[in-house]
Amino acid sequence: MSGDRDIRVLASDDHGLLRSALCELLDLAPGMTVVGQADDGPSAVALAAALRPDLVLLDVEMPGPGPHATLGELLRAVPGVRVVMLTMHSDRKLVDSLLAAGAAGFVHKGVDQDALVAAMRSVMTGGTVICLQGTGAGPVALAEEPAGPLTAREREVLECVAQAMSNRQIGRRLDITEGTVKRHLRNIFAKVGATSRLDAVNKGLGRGVG
Repeated sequence: MSGDRDIRVLASDDHGLLRSALCELLDLAPGMTVVGQADDGPSAVALAAALRPDLVLLDVEMPGPGPHATLGELLRAVPGVRVVMLTMHSDRKLVDSLLAAGAAGFVHKGVDQDALVAAMRSVMTGGTVICLQGTGAGPVALAEEPAGPLTAREREVLECVAQAMSNRQIGRRLDITEGTVKRHLRNIFAKVGATSRLDAVNKGLGRGVG
């Protein structure tokens, strides 16, 4: 995926109201664009083949041939697509089997918007995410994210963000394109595990420079 454009998402869930609400939230998240919606396994595969999304959110219990079969068909239809499974359950055997089959992540539907968006950003950087519902302490997330400190340029971008500058203003200040600013911000979000610009500033400016 090019670093200069949004993450293109296909949302697949058989609950129409839940799917619509999810898509509205994702469309408001920086760097996310919902390109399609599906309500069963076969339609998810067909839409993925036609729309070529970067990431598919796939409900484990959606009608169709089952999550393992649908996952396999998605990966064959769109090589390289990242698939994040959504579920209301926390069955580790199911989690492990789907991750072994090629899923990039497994997220409980009980997590909040910020946790979901952070998980989606992480898998797009090559990480594997498990975000299950904890017992009394909220969601438990395990993620593999890019290691290492921020680069000098990423720190410059973050310092501009700390001054409440827009992406366009940052681009003008640093003499780079707005798309390059977005790419740097995505890298920063992934490295520090941020879910918002303010969160990135709070977490990122304390890090060293590589």
